[in-house]
Amino acid sequence: MRIAVLSDIHSNLVALEAVLARVGSVDAVWHLGDVVGYGPEPDAVVERLMTLGAIGVRGNHDAAAIGGTEIEYFNPDARAAMEWTRRAISDTTRAWLAALPLRHVDAGFTLVHGSPRDPTWEYVTSAGLARAALSAITTEHGLHGHTHVPVAFTEVDGRMRTLAPRAGDTVTLGDGRTFLNPGSVGQPRDGDPRAAWLVLDLDAATATWGRTAYDVDAVGTMMRGVGLPLRLADRLRVGD
Repeated sequence: MRIAVLSDIHSNLVALEAVLARVGSVDAVWHLGDVVGYGPEPDAVVERLMTLGAIGVRGNHDAAAIGGTEIEYFNPDARAAMEWTRRAISDTTRAWLAALPLRHVDAGFTLVHGSPRDPTWEYVTSAGLARAALSAITTEHGLHGHTHVPVAFTEVDGRMRTLAPRAGDTVTLGDGRTFLNPGSVGQPRDGDPRAAWLVLDLDAATATWGRTAYDVDAVGTMMRGVGLPLRLADRLRVGD
């Protein structure tokens, strides 16, 4: 069974379609939240995920899009984009986002956006935080997003190992408990502008990261066209 794990799509349909084409045939699609926000096509992204039967969790931008107070903590650009998103999304998109849980457990994995301790806000950026996250779940493995940076934390004999995976890097799931981040589809922040994703192969017990280029300029043009902040479009070129 092959599962595509996607996170932080952020209303970037062009990037999402590029990832889906590159990943190829999979048995399931899991997402780790922040489906909307920042980008120009929130309804189209949600519709695409719906057609795929994607399973996932709610991120802070998803919560803000349906009227949550999370917007109060956004920086000015993120807030402006969210105010536009709130006006732009359909009732169908709003209902789909509202139905997303904060946590989801499937096939021995716990899915969250931030962390198991704080699914909405906590950024897991260190081995210590990853250890705390694993201590807060009962499954063997965890998946998270939110940071927009791919990472693999593995706990072996009480010690944490950290890997900053590049495209094609693979972690063996049987080597210890893991807490994995696929990186961001729609707004990478690790200096690589290519869309990021993770594929789980449950039969082979592996997790493999991938990257793919997409038409960043086309997305930037759409963002400018609907009046989204220029910096949000410009940063897509550098993966910042």
